[in-house]
This record gives sequence, C-alpha cells and structure tokens, in this order.
Amino acid sequence: MKVPMVELQYTSLEDIEKIHTTLRNGFHSGKSKNVKYRKYQLLQLAYMIKDNVERFEEALTADLGRPPFESHFLEIVPSLMEILSAWSSVEKWAKPERPPFSINAAPLRPVVHKEPKGVVLVINPFNFPIWTCINPLVGAIAAGNAIVIKPSEMGPHVSTLFADLIPKYLDPELVAVVNGAAPEATKLLELRWDHIWYTGGGRVGRIVSTAAAKHLTPVSLHLGGKSPVFVDPNCDLETAATRILWGKVINAGQVCLAPDYVLVPRDFQSKLVDALKEAANKFYPDSASKPGACSRLITPQAFNRVKGLLDNTKGSIVFGGETDAASKFIAPTAVKDVGADDSLMSEEIFGPVLPIVPVKDVDEAIAFVNDHDNPLALYVFSKDEAYKKKVFGNTQSGAAIANEVVVHAGIKGLPAGGIGPSGHGYYTGKYSFDVFTHLRSSMDSPSWIDKILGFRFPPYNDLESARAASLLRKSLPRRPTGPPKVSAV
Repeated sequence: MKVPMVELQYTSLEDIEKIHTTLRNGFHSGKSKNVKYRKYQLLQLAYMIKDNVERFEEALTADLGRPPFESHFLEIVPSLMEILSAWSSVEKWAKPERPPFSINAAPLRPVVHKEPKGVVLVINPFNFPIWTCINPLVGAIAAGNAIVIKPSEMGPHVSTLFADLIPKYLDPELVAVVNGAAPEATKLLELRWDHIWYTGGGRVGRIVSTAAAKHLTPVSLHLGGKSPVFVDPNCDLETAATRILWGKVINAGQVCLAPDYVLVPRDFQSKLVDALKEAANKFYPDSASKPGACSRLITPQAFNRVKGLLDNTKGSIVFGGETDAASKFIAPTAVKDVGADDSLMSEEIFGPVLPIVPVKDVDEAIAFVNDHDNPLALYVFSKDEAYKKKVFGNTQSGAAIANEVVVHAGIKGLPAGGIGPSGHGYYTGKYSFDVFTHLRSSMDSPSWIDKILGFRFPPYNDLESARAASLLRKSLPRRPTGPPKVSAV
C-alpha cells in the first residue's frame, strides 16, 4: 500500500510556550509521581504501538523506503519490548533505597528517594524515529516526568503519526509532541527544561549543549562517529563479512552504530573483499535497487552528500557504486585501498558505503583508531582472545563488541552510550530510567542523637577536640613501598 505524501504541520512558536506551561502545570499536579499512573501511561504507550503497527510500517517506508521487515525487527518489536520491560519493573526501580548499614548512621534513618527531574525535552533523529523516541519516552514516563518530544522534520510521515497518536493514548498534560525545523527547535531550546535528551549529530549536539548551559540544564547526548571494524585473519571470514555488510546496509547505512570502515591486514584485504562480494550476492540475488530490497537515503541532501564522498574516493569500488538521485538510492558499496586522507574517511558516512583500509598489522590499526575521535562502537572479528583483549585494552569507544555488529543496542541490561565526541549518558531499560531520575537524599535525625554528637556544637574545648580527633584514628592499610608492577595490555 502506497502511503500518500504528507506535509508536516509545524507547531507554532506561540503554542510551544503554551505546551511548556501546560506540561509544567501537569507535572506540578503530582499525578506522575504515582507509580500506578506511570504504569497506566506505559501500558497506553504499548497499545499505541500494538494498535498501529501497520501505520508505523507504512510511515517508515514512506520516509525511508525501508522494507517492512527491517522496521518490524529493528524498531517496532524492540520498542514494544522496552515498554513492557519498564512496565513490569518500574515499581522496583522507583522504590526508595537505604544506603549500606552503618551503626553510626542508622539512627539518622537515611533513605534515597527516586524522584522525577521535572519537565524534560527529547529531540529525536530521522534514522530510527520510533526506537529513538520510545526509548527515552519510556525512561522519562517510568521516572515520573512530563515530556516534550521533538521528532525530526526529515521524517514527515512518522512525525505526523506521532502528533496524531500520542495525544490519543497519553495524558496531554504530561506528554506532548512539537513538530518543526530549526526555528521551532531554537524556541524549544530557549525554554527552561529539567533535562534535555538529544540524539543526532555532533554539530547540533554542541548547539543543544550551549543552549542548555544557559539554564544549567543537564544534557544527554547520543551522537555517532566513525565506528571501526578490526578484521583479524584468524576469524570466521564468512560470518564476519555477512555481519559487517548487514550492519552497513540496514536502513541504507543511516545507523549511528553502523560499521563505518574496516581495518584489515594488507595481505588479507583480497580475501575479505571476496567474502563481502559473496555476502552481497546472497543478500541481493536480483538487484539491490529492487523495491523492498533496500532502504533509501532520507533526503536529496543526504543522497548528494554520500554520493559526493563516493565520487571523490581515491579507493577502488569492488562492488556496488550505482546511484539514482530520483529515488535517493545508493547501492550497497564496498571500496578497497582507502587511505587515511580519503574523502570516505573525512566524516561519518551515514550511508551504505563501506571503506576498507589496509594496514600493516593490528598495532597500526590501533594507532589509526586512536588518532581519531572515540567512536560510538568498536567492532572486532577474531577467534583469538589475546587479539580481542589487545584491541579493546588499547582503545576507547562507547561499546566494545566482538564478532557482531549493531545488535548490542537491543540487548537487555547493556547500557548504550558514547564517550567523548560520540556522546555521553546511557540508555535502554533502567539506564534510561536513571537518566531522568533525581536521587534525593533524605534522613530524619532524632533529638537524642545529640547526646552522642553534641560535641559538634560550640563552644569547643579540649575534650571536644579530643573526641573529634579520635575519629581520625581508624587504622589504614600498610603504607605502600612503591607502585605495583603493571604489564601492558
């Protein structure tokens, strides 16, 4: 079924301020602090997804040209699982905690309360518009916040669908959608929020951080970068090629965790290329351009940017390379003999083009990665535990993944997030809940405790000084004679 094109209706700047006020009042009503109400909202969100699976699939196909199976597997099912996990866990997550028992502190009855931060802003990208919306939305609802969602204007069908469905399923005093482009986003960032969650590129991430700093608002940034793949000759080559290519071509490579480039020993490059060719032939026995086979680039601008990187490469295209501007299609492409100064290495590709960078050995590969920004993920394909340990122990990245790509973001219990230029803050499951939660320390001190701690009050005398000094008499471990011997990883 072909979905009719829609023109995204932008939220007026005046309405943005009204929405902000409505949500602030809704939060202060106190109803979101009730865990039963949070569970109600989460279950409503689950039914919003379940009741509208076909509409979401159609919207994703209209915006991204994405095969429905990919949308189901990569976004819809994981989003529903994320909601249900929070629904079943939120009572445990939100329960007050007592710090470890201390005979000295016990009479003070210390407690840590899990409280919502307040009214939060979530700014989402176009590439996985459901998952990147639902994940923080689940965490924010579970934590008891009021939330404004700003979907990407580059995905008008999904953004329109959110604007239609969310007010029908969720409390409009606690959750609202603001649609628009730069002026609307700028207006949102002028307002005071209690937390801002941004997923997207580093350039806009800096703008968000600067705006948040004016109000001292905490920010979670989920960015991207050039995630490298190390290929050890001692690997399952067929598995490596299949998984690397899959991670590069899903969603037309518009995946922040996608393998951006491959580092491989120079004398093993030809074998890897042959394995990638074989994988591509299995993926697309007819043609990758066949409708329903591959996603498309999101906009003509995105198409032209990736095509420009490919047109200017000094490497050799080993398969793919076909493009079609009318449909924003770029075929899954591999390029060998790519150097550090190549156009394909100048920025995150965010498209279905895989550069292969030949290196002398693993040491040169490690040095190459460490000469660039810390990536969101780092992938290693090897059967050798020492090889994996060496790579992971001498690099930094948001995630360190062996013999797999991309799917770690959907593994329950694993925090997803970057480091340095690839972002900061964590998400999925309880990690998302924690982002939007304020840990409020509490205690209730009885009057009689001053019979023990009364020495803290003036006037001070020698006896009080002696009692205070006695607190420092706790014995320490034996003084070290020197630093321990440490071997290189």
